[in-house]
Amino acid sequence: MVSMQRTLAVLNQKGGVGKTTVTLGLASAAAAAGRRVLVVDLDPQASSTWVLGLDPAALDASVADVLTTKNAQLGGIIQRSVWSDRIDVLPSTSTLQELESGSSKRLKRALAMLETDYEAILIDCPPSLGNLTRSALSASRHALIVVEPSALGLRGIGGVADLIDEVWDATNPDLELAGVVLNRVPAVSREAERRSDELAQIVGRSAIWSPPIPQRVVFNQAVGERRSIHSFGSRAAEPIAVFDSLWRRVRGTIRSAQS
Repeated sequence: MVSMQRTLAVLNQKGGVGKTTVTLGLASAAAAAGRRVLVVDLDPQASSTWVLGLDPAALDASVADVLTTKNAQLGGIIQRSVWSDRIDVLPSTSTLQELESGSSKRLKRALAMLETDYEAILIDCPPSLGNLTRSALSASRHALIVVEPSALGLRGIGGVADLIDEVWDATNPDLELAGVVLNRVPAVSREAERRSDELAQIVGRSAIWSPPIPQRVVFNQAVGERRSIHSFGSRAAEPIAVFDSLWRRVRGTIRSAQS
């Protein structure tokens, strides 16, 4: 069996914390660095799919087919993104919402067939701790939690950590918490600093990746225009530098797992 050393699940049970922003920012940085990545959209809202240039309503097949079909062939399901020929997409559609029950092993088997084709496989998880997120964790070597430094943003972190432990114990002994990324961090905020300290008490200071992702309007613009953050050039210099650094951290994490 192929070990899933290059697969990373981006998750949090709370919606609106920026899981898709982080997933796509990492994909953008990977492409800019000349690396091939696969984005797996496991969110029924299909935000990653749409931002990467695909129309979920027009797709003949999606990741839902992988979860419902034994030994599904991914060749006709994976699509090339409009951002770059280095970014492929295993797209989502709204029918994925109906699959919050059933086997959590099919995604792992499918991705294991093509993991060596990519520098990394990035799974954008739904805002829940149900079967879809469990499937993502079962298929991943690494889990990356996205947190917004606010009172609501930190709620439920313990539940996410518990699910990672549960999947590790039940189906995936190779799974590990790669780290926690702070997203939408204001330039100056005592509240954000307090919440960051609170997070460090929960997961440990060493688990929090640096640099944090700053709160910038350009992220909303990128989503609205369905563009990569790197396509904004000097207008997004700081966010680009942040995601380039976080991508290097992802690559280092993957390489450590392979050694």
